[in-house]
Amino acid sequence: MNIIKDIKNENLKRREMKVVVAFEKNPGIAEAIKVISDVAKSSADLIVIKKLKSKFGRNTFLIDSFIYNSVEDRNMIEPKVKVKKAGGAK
Repeated sequence: MNIIKDIKNENLKRREMKVVVAFEKNPGIAEAIKVISDVAKSSADLIVIKKLKSKFGRNTFLIDSFIYNSVEDRNMIEPKVKVKKAGGAK
């Protein structure tokens, strides 16, 4: 594991972290949150994964994440997820 960037953004009340991690297969968002949680020593509900990418043929992945100070700060800054209605137009 290699930490590329670790910046504290006081204006947005968060910590911005980029980490390169080696995995055998493509990690999901849940595994990426667990890795960032272990590195930053913070709770998983405060972490937002912005980017998870790799290059073809390599087993290293770049995880770009934001670690907020509180759940209220995260909810205020991050966009809301829209829920699709079940009925739909007919």
